[in-house]
Amino acid sequence: MKRLLYVLFIFFIIGCASGHKKADQDSGEASYELTTFSFDQKNSPYEFWPAYQINAGDILDVLFQIKTWEKKADYRLGIDDFTSIKFLHAPELNTDDKVHPDGNIALPYIGEFQALGKTIEEIQTELSGRYKGILQNPEIQVLVPEYRASIKELKADLKTAPRGLSRLVTVRPDGYVTFPIVGSIFVGGRTFPDVNNELNEKYDKIIPGLYVDLFLEHHAGSRMYVLGQVYKPGVYDIPKPLTIEQAIAMAGGYMREARLNDIFVVRRQYDRMIATRIDFANKFNNNNREYKFFYLRPDDILYVPKRPINKAAELMRDVSEILLFRGWSFGFSWELHDEPAEP
Repeated sequence: MKRLLYVLFIFFIIGCASGHKKADQDSGEASYELTTFSFDQKNSPYEFWPAYQINAGDILDVLFQIKTWEKKADYRLGIDDFTSIKFLHAPELNTDDKVHPDGNIALPYIGEFQALGKTIEEIQTELSGRYKGILQNPEIQVLVPEYRASIKELKADLKTAPRGLSRLVTVRPDGYVTFPIVGSIFVGGRTFPDVNNELNEKYDKIIPGLYVDLFLEHHAGSRMYVLGQVYKPGVYDIPKPLTIEQAIAMAGGYMREARLNDIFVVRRQYDRMIATRIDFANKFNNNNREYKFFYLRPDDILYVPKRPINKAAELMRDVSEILLFRGWSFGFSWELHDEPAEP
């Protein structure tokens, strides 16, 4: 039964390969759209981590930034902001009050007035209209002697905490993280810039002037696979961005029979498996600077073959065991490319 399943799998992947784009048999080159490989991203090493997808078990560092010095001309009142309402021709009505949790302040004669989310100019205009039927020629001045009181209290609390302005949060198995103040947000499979932007939008709505920077403190479950002609093939942790050279060194180095000009990096991209041929021998011997910017990502398969491989089906046969081990679906389509030629 096991043998029958394996035979069926081989026939299936060969069928998949024949129906998809592969390298031209004559030129050995293939034109294709941008992938997630670093040499497709202007050879910049900094393209690796922004594309990292957050996983369950990751520990995130939330660094708060409190920008109380940024005063906006259209500043809108928030909860706990202190207001001072001055009646120029009726000073006995002057009132100092703090914006209540319901967004109101208490004023003489008219009672509760909704001040939350309004600018000083908007409040002055509204109050002048409201008091026209009560006072003769009302002239009202609105002052905010102390604004963002809540953010100042938060700043004091953060400074007395063990990590200062930083908080560590852990991604739960369901992909959610509970952040201070804003609560639970789904982060599983998302990138850091994406989550960071959502957090800043939420924090700015609650406490204007409060921003966060999100960092990866510790990542869990990030693995790569080094297979083929290396002394210690297997699964390895990715403690930091790794080059092909570093990955091979972690696997004990390459064997004498290894074809270094035909090393493959297999990467899952959406519903496709992108296999790219790397001429490691040429890049390594020439100390190519651009090559050093080729960084491996979690779940990449680095395969060092013993023989030439020209078709996607051949490569799939060689790495089928690792695919079955990881539980990746047989329905993925495969593409085999050469790395872009140097200009």
